Amino acid sequence: MIACDLHRPAAIEQLATLGRQINVPTYSPPLEEKDVLKSAKQAVDWLGQTPHNVEIYDTAGRQEIDEALIEEVRRLKEYLQPQEVLLVTDAATGQQAVSVATHFHEALGLTGLILTKLDGDARGGAALSMRQVTQQPIKFAGIGEKIDQFELFHPDRLAGRILGMGDIVSLVEKASEAIDEEEAKRMEAKLRRAEFDLNDFLKQFKMLKRLGPLENVLAMLPGMGNLKGLSVDEKQMKRVEAIVLSMTPGERSKPDIVNARRRQRIARGSGTTVTDVNELLSRFGQMRKMMKQLGNPRAMQQMMAKMPKGNFPRR
Repeated sequence: MIACDLHRPAAIEQLATLGRQINVPTYSPPLEEKDVLKSAKQAVDWLGQTPHNVEIYDTAGRQEIDEALIEEVRRLKEYLQPQEVLLVTDAATGQQAVSVATHFHEALGLTGLILTKLDGDARGGAALSMRQVTQQPIKFAGIGEKIDQFELFHPDRLAGRILGMGDIVSLVEKASEAIDEEEAKRMEAKLRRAEFDLNDFLKQFKMLKRLGPLENVLAMLPGMGNLKGLSVDEKQMKRVEAIVLSMTPGERSKPDIVNARRRQRIARGSGTTVTDVNELLSRFGQMRKMMKQLGNPRAMQQMMAKMPKGNFPRR
């Protein structure tokens, strides 16, 4: 990656930090350098000594039309002759982003778009407009601020989210990346035998966190995207995790041994209350009981026999 944003303070250091995080060599021009073309020529010399297969030049951006900036980027394009010219725009800016896309495309001949903040309330309206005015594909999308929330853009999946149809394909892809198949099978077997303990719960919790923000995960389920006020109490989830982490491995394996004194210690260690600890243990106990019944055919028959019987109308 080559830093060519010589206007915004800290832009060079931000790109260098990202390069270190993802283990990609990054060229940082001298801080006093203000000539983008000169900086790019220096970067080309650096690239000759740096093993690589793709070059990404990060140029300055604007929310409004800046003729000086456009001329600067035009000169850079003429020198580099890049295979791709991608415009990164904020989907939440609406028609302003459409105007920027129009001007940049007229000046540079864009080959594609990258939309950020597609997890917000814009719901893709800007995506449709920018695609229409530039006639160029949207190639990538940012659905959050973390590195793993940058993904290939799939128009049919965005349409599904907008219409409340969900995005099961993306959900399955995320799950396949985040979840160990063998571990999942082992967990399923333990659930069937009612041997699932809080150590297993903690492992599952960490797997779930790797899928990303749960609100985004829920929005991928059919019908969930249109629910008003859809939210997940992340603070509550952190409290649950803190409670389990404050237990010893033995207490997680056998929650029944967690007496009153242990509950007080766990509450202090997790920064919660004894009531919070009691509630978690109670819910976990109910879940284990239900799983035990589901794994026992005779118990299931008894449960069905206790269900109220009624006369259902014939069709």
